[in-house]
Amino acid sequence: MGLMNFIRGELIDIIEWNQESTSDVMAWRFPRKDNEIKNGAKLIVREGQKAVLVNMGQIADVFNPGMHSLETKNVPILSKIMGWKYGFESPFKCEVYFISTRRFTDLKWGTANPIMMRDREFGMVRLRAYGSYAVQVGDATNFLRELISTDPQFETFEIAAQMRNMIVTRFTDAVASSGIPCLDMAANLDELSEFCQKKLSGEFGEMGLTTPIFLVENISLPPNVEEALDKRTSMGLIGNLDQYMKFQAATALETAAANPSDGGAGMGAGLGVGLGMAQQMMHSMNFAAQPGAGAGAPPPLPNAVQWFVGVNGQQAGPFAPDALQGEISAGRLTPESYIWRSGMANWQKAEEVPEISAMFGSAPPPLPPTP
Repeated sequence: MGLMNFIRGELIDIIEWNQESTSDVMAWRFPRKDNEIKNGAKLIVREGQKAVLVNMGQIADVFNPGMHSLETKNVPILSKIMGWKYGFESPFKCEVYFISTRRFTDLKWGTANPIMMRDREFGMVRLRAYGSYAVQVGDATNFLRELISTDPQFETFEIAAQMRNMIVTRFTDAVASSGIPCLDMAANLDELSEFCQKKLSGEFGEMGLTTPIFLVENISLPPNVEEALDKRTSMGLIGNLDQYMKFQAATALETAAANPSDGGAGMGAGLGVGLGMAQQMMHSMNFAAQPGAGAGAPPPLPNAVQWFVGVNGQQAGPFAPDALQGEISAGRLTPESYIWRSGMANWQKAEEVPEISAMFGSAPPPLPPTP
């Protein structure tokens, strides 16, 4: 009985991959150690797997999900009983590789160095980009030949760097040949993703892999260029500068009134500050809105007529009509003096303006000198 148990222990009846492993394992070789696979053993392949049988160093067959019997037509009888004449070392070798056919998702890629390209609007620019992709085994035999070889456990990290380099190269080519302006690339991420996915299908296919998902998540400009774009965007958002300044004045008024510094008195002071700020800003806006404002013209006049007088090459005023009599009496306003009021196109001599020239006849003569 002990001999039979020994013989049964030396023969493998069921071959399967059901052990828990990390989510990054793409292929796993069934461990044999000193055991051999007997004729008629059951091979269990689960959904999301394929099994590749390697007989005497060559790929013999590929098994899809299901239960399979390994017969002598594809597996030699490999037992240590048959190997007694070889010193319990069988000359026949048979290996079973389980290949995971599920999608390995959320793999990352990105540009280690900026991509140089010529943009129609910005000229020479540098771009950075990153995204994610998924990879899946499409051809188990090519995958075994090109990547696994004799590796007992193949994981994604072993090929991640190579895949990332291939992706960045194809993405760079796609961006450079697309002719899409930098500011429009965000609206064309789907097109760029699809183009790169098609470019990669051939190279990945040679290794037995497919890329069912490829995403370009972000394309960015250098920080200094983005800062300039932010300022440009802010100016566009302000729109009507007059309306924006009025809004700022109202906000300043509300803030000053809502944050009193000393009870009621503080509220009044805050309100006064807010009103003063609002009045100052409104005055500036109204002045800027007047024709000729900022070009040395006098400020807007109230409803009453006010006059400006040129005295020694300097502008004086404004003066109400009654105040002009005092200027005439003091000798600072003469018929030869230049004078201007709102509505006049240019400065004119006082004697040429009817309502002013009449004041000279009614003005009293200068007082005689004091003896």
